Amino acid sequence: MKKWIPFVKSAPRVSVIRLNGAIMTRQGGLNDQSLASAIQRAFRRGKPDAVALSINSPGGSPVQSSLIAARIRRLADEKDLPVYAFVEDVAASGGYWLACAADKIYVDQSSIVGSIGVISAGFGFDKLIEKHGIERRVYTAGKSKSQMDPFQPEKATDVKRIKALQIDIHDAFVEHVKSARKDRLSSETELFDGSFWTGATGVSLGLADEVGHLVPVMKDIFGPDVQFAIYGPKKPLFQRFGAQLTSGLTASVEEHALWARFGL
Repeated sequence: MKKWIPFVKSAPRVSVIRLNGAIMTRQGGLNDQSLASAIQRAFRRGKPDAVALSINSPGGSPVQSSLIAARIRRLADEKDLPVYAFVEDVAASGGYWLACAADKIYVDQSSIVGSIGVISAGFGFDKLIEKHGIERRVYTAGKSKSQMDPFQPEKATDVKRIKALQIDIHDAFVEHVKSARKDRLSSETELFDGSFWTGATGVSLGLADEVGHLVPVMKDIFGPDVQFAIYGPKKPLFQRFGAQLTSGLTASVEEHALWARFGL
């Protein structure tokens, strides 16, 4: 005699992608290569009911921000899955670019969001080397090959060229935000000048949808039995010596500077 087995519906499942850190191609940063596998698994493993992005990023590379966000949207459309973004301390600049890959953005009331702009920073050492009697020798084929050389005096033509590049990148950023947020964005406040706001103010400006945290919001939407699967970039157990160690130290300094802009 066959034993009757009642149909048991599995608990809802939410894949959580951890996007924590500066967005950069260097080792240890968030980038499309380091996240590709985790993002793919989050959308395809275990038949999730939704994907949640847990974001804590001060930004970084606009190209990597675009690549990561585009990968998330492609898979969301392919699998027909809703995507929710949850901002922790900060989703600024490229971090906010990532948040806009979601259908809905949640924040803590004290989160930092925005900084929709483009920045280039560096140092000029021409007067320092002149003071110490150091002669700079540079040979190029192509008159613009040495533009923005920090060991030469700043040139107006170089600054004009850099600003033109920044405008192109900024326009792409603004278009991405407008496409994602549409008529939710406030028309009464300038949102695209690089300013940033607390999460609570961000909600009133349409940069985010609600104040809320990942676990309680997901339980409210999918029920108290919802299960979570966490995905993120694999961290190396140790760094190799030599060039990789030097690169890692440089990246650490750059990342600290990005966080410091927001008091973190």
